[in-house]
Amino acid sequence: MVAALFLLGGAASARNGLLLARPAPELRLESGWVGERYATGLTRPTALAFGPDGRLYVAQETGQIVVAGRNSTRPRVLARGFTTPLGLAWSGTRLFISSRGRLDSLNLIGGRLRVRRTLVRGLPFGRHQQDNVVVGRDGRLYLGSGSTCDACSERDRRSATILSVRPNGRGLVVVARGMRNPYGLAFQPRTGRLYATVNGQDDLGQEPAEALVQVRPNHDYGWPRCWPSFARKRLVGRCKGVTPPAAYLEPRSGAGGIAFAGEHTAYIALWGQYFGRKHGRTLVRVELGDDGRAVAQRVFARGFAHPLAVLVDRAASIYVSDWERGIVYRLRRDA
Repeated sequence: MVAALFLLGGAASARNGLLLARPAPELRLESGWVGERYATGLTRPTALAFGPDGRLYVAQETGQIVVAGRNSTRPRVLARGFTTPLGLAWSGTRLFISSRGRLDSLNLIGGRLRVRRTLVRGLPFGRHQQDNVVVGRDGRLYLGSGSTCDACSERDRRSATILSVRPNGRGLVVVARGMRNPYGLAFQPRTGRLYATVNGQDDLGQEPAEALVQVRPNHDYGWPRCWPSFARKRLVGRCKGVTPPAAYLEPRSGAGGIAFAGEHTAYIALWGQYFGRKHGRTLVRVELGDDGRAVAQRVFARGFAHPLAVLVDRAASIYVSDWERGIVYRLRRDA
């Protein structure tokens, strides 16, 4: 994901003229991998995207879009004024930002983000809001739109869904429904299948799993009448016509960002709990079969405070934002 080095701040060591990222001893990774602190000094980073200029762009919950270079300690603010931005996606020199109730775009001109345009406004939000946004092969934008409640009958049909819209903001449609909070979105590289991470209901205790679902047009994923049972690894409740998940993830773990590394391997951040350390705070690796369903999953990395956004670069290094610590970590194979 790194084509250039920008905003170099803080202490760093050099070898053969290259700037080395700082080690992250707080992380515990799968054998053969090492963790580094790629960038620090962020404020609740929620989304990551590498731009056409090779720089890492980061959305902060506080409403800014910043650029963070390797070993930067004071990321540079390029845009501000967004209400809880949770998604970033590039298409050429246009950056799309999903935030509470809306979808906007900015243009990269001369190294700066300019020409802010609101594409969609007035989307429903409440307990949850609009989450990640991705660009499909068809050129359309896809974004998660969370429920306004834990479990209720929504008044707005755009709640608890995956939405799609053209880049000009026209043609908004509901792609799939019945997802309480579809936070992370990613396309599988070869097949183009769209996957989403979904957060389960709170009022059912330990019963409902967080889920990874393959998003299929016009499919229903059950919320609020049907949910994936983690203990039983099957759907429970009134589930007629409901599409089962591709993977059952740890309950109450706060499934967040997702990114693919190759065709069959997906990395998912489990954000964790606000007031407890029993669940989540890990990065899990999920292996998918040819049929699109999980064949294996395991914890890949531990030691985060609250991991949220995940990004994979062309060298298969993994970038994870820690919402609580304000750090972007880089996980790479040990050379």
